[in-house]
Amino acid sequence: MFARVDFVKGHGTQNDFVLLPDPGVQLDLTPEFVSALCDRHRGIGADGVLRVATAGALRDAGVLTALGAGIADDDWFMDYRNGDGSIAEMCGNGVRVFAHFLAAHELVSERSFTVGSRAGARPVTVHAVTGSSADVTVNMGPARLGVDSKAQIDGRRYAGVSVDVGNPHLACVVDGLTPQDLADIDLCGSITFDNTVFPDGVNIELITAPSAGAADAVDAEITMRVHERGVGETRSCGTGVVAAGAAALRFMGRSEGTVLVNVPGGQITVTVDDENTTLRGPSVLVGAGVLNEGWL
Repeated sequence: MFARVDFVKGHGTQNDFVLLPDPGVQLDLTPEFVSALCDRHRGIGADGVLRVATAGALRDAGVLTALGAGIADDDWFMDYRNGDGSIAEMCGNGVRVFAHFLAAHELVSERSFTVGSRAGARPVTVHAVTGSSADVTVNMGPARLGVDSKAQIDGRRYAGVSVDVGNPHLACVVDGLTPQDLADIDLCGSITFDNTVFPDGVNIELITAPSAGAADAVDAEITMRVHERGVGETRSCGTGVVAAGAAALRFMGRSEGTVLVNVPGGQITVTVDDENTTLRGPSVLVGAGVLNEGWL
């Protein structure tokens, strides 16, 4: 580990991250280092780590074997790691925080730009930004609904639909489930799912049945909790919100619409159509610091 490692702490609806500016791609993000950094007792504490580097620099360093379609060498690339150190394809809350960091530190010249990810290019728009807060929309690509499946949580089986948002989800809309009922479910216990459907693990969302949206531009409102692979329960999950919105619209017999999603960390708006989804919500940069040499 190098003597000086700068970091920034941020969150999107309380889904929190440690950002590591690493333009020269000098850091070795081993699972041991990432998991220690994310540990809330012996590290900084976070749901995941976001390395900040350009796509070309990551490829040249061997972190990436190739760049996805629509990603240029000089695009900033969100090299995302889960809290257990595993590599993840995509994180919707992470992209908002990543874009906020780039805009707040004037690493981009425009308010609309492309962020690279292992799930592909993600166009973003930073609507408003300060050093501590931002309002960001992310183009998340299509939400692909797949087969029906089930999971067992807290001794009860939940039926849902598989949703691919660049990473795998099982979105379970539970008819008759109230927000209070949802809050009482134990997401820290044993959780099982069908490994034949999700061989690489899965993020699981439990979702209340959609109610009518309070605003004219909102078609439905839901409440969601999520258990993320490699992390456990988080206060929010951007791709999970997209999966939940798509599943809620399916529950309503629709394939398009705008859904307000309540998560423990706040509110996010997801818009779904047949070709694309967008995610709009807040980002907060909490502060910055330096890791001490030899801390690990």
